[in-house]
Amino acid sequence: MIVDSLSLTDRRSLYPALAHKTYFNYGGQGVLSHQVLAKILENFTHIESIGSFSATANQWIIAETNLLKAAIASEFNVSPETIALTENTTHGCNIALWSYKWQQGDRLLISDCEHPSILAIAKSLQTRFGIAVDYFPVFANADPEVAITTIQQHLQPQTRMVMFSHVCWNTGQVLPLAEIVQVCHDRNVLVAIDAAQSVGVLPLDLAELGVDFYAFTGHKWWNGALGVGGLYVNPQILEISEPTFAGWRSLVYNAPDIQWRPDAQKFEVATSTYPLYGALREAIAQANTYGTQTERYARICELSQYLWQALQEIPTVTCIKKEPPSCGLVSFAIANKSHTQFSQLLETNHKILVRSIPTPDCLRVSLHYLSTTDDIDALITILKTCI
Repeated sequence: MIVDSLSLTDRRSLYPALAHKTYFNYGGQGVLSHQVLAKILENFTHIESIGSFSATANQWIIAETNLLKAAIASEFNVSPETIALTENTTHGCNIALWSYKWQQGDRLLISDCEHPSILAIAKSLQTRFGIAVDYFPVFANADPEVAITTIQQHLQPQTRMVMFSHVCWNTGQVLPLAEIVQVCHDRNVLVAIDAAQSVGVLPLDLAELGVDFYAFTGHKWWNGALGVGGLYVNPQILEISEPTFAGWRSLVYNAPDIQWRPDAQKFEVATSTYPLYGALREAIAQANTYGTQTERYARICELSQYLWQALQEIPTVTCIKKEPPSCGLVSFAIANKSHTQFSQLLETNHKILVRSIPTPDCLRVSLHYLSTTDDIDALITILKTCI
C-alpha cells in the first residue's frame, strides 16, 4: 500500500497537462510537473547568470552531470560509471548496436515487435557491413517460457547480438529478460535492450539482470523533459565496445594521445542541454515520493487489469493481449473502425488522449501510477456509446 502525504488528486494537480483532460500517452511522452518546469527555468537562468561559457559554468555542468548519473544509477542498482547520458532511447540503441565490430556474415537477432527506430538501425547495419538480420516471433508468443525457447531456437553460430524491447511498445508484452540474457550469454551473444517502455515502470536491478546494454529515456514514464535519456553499459564489455559517435566528452581530457575514457562516458560526444539534467533528477525524485518503484509498478498493473477487464465487456473490442498486461500499456482493436480517426475523435470531442498504433492496427492506452479508475471509466463510457 502506497503511503503518501499528498492525496492522488493533490498530486495530479502538480501536473498542468492533467487538468481538464484524460491523459493516456505516457508511453509516448510523460507530463511535466510544476516543479520540473520550475527547475528547467531555474537552471537556464542560473547558467546565464554565471556566464554560459565560463569556468564556473563548467564546474556546475560537471556537478549536474554527476548528480544525474548517480540518480539514474541508484534506480538501476548499478555504478554511475556505467551510465552514459544521451538524448533519447533511439540514441542509446544506436550506440549499442554500432559499438560492436561487425563483420560481413555476422547476424543480428531482433524481435518482430520492435519499434521502427530499431528496424532503421538494423537496416543501416545491414547496408553498411553486410550483416544478416533475423527475427524471432514475440507477437504470437505470450508465454514467457515460449519466448525464451524461441530465442534459443533462433540463435545461430554467427549471431553476435540480440536486440529487443524489455516491454513491447505495441502489445505491452514484458519479456523475461534475466532468463534470455542467460541463454544468450551461454552462447557468447551480447544482449541490447530497448527500455523505452520499462524504465519508470518496472522495478529494475540491471546488475542482477546481467544485460549488456540498456537504452532508455527520461521523457516517458519518468515524466522528465524531452532531450535527456541514457544508456547503461555493462562494465564487462566497456573495453571491447567502440564509441559510436566521438567527441571531447569521449576522451581522457588533456591526455597526450587520443585515449577513450574508461567508463561509459566514452559513448558521450559533446555539448548537451545541461539545464535539463537537473529537471530529470527532479522528476525522478518526485516519483520516489510516491512509494517505491515496486509499489508504483503494482498500481500500474492494477490499473491495467481494471481497463483490460472492462474492455472484455465490449463486444466490438478485442484486446491485443489475451491476459492483462504486466505493464502500463493496454492495446486493443475496435471492429470496423479507423483507429487513427477514432483517436482523433477521442481527443477532439472528449479530451481523451490515446495513441493509434499501425502494427498491429489498434489503439494503445498508457496507464501511469498517476492515472485513475475515473480516467478509465470515462474512456469505457465513450467506447460503449460511440462504437
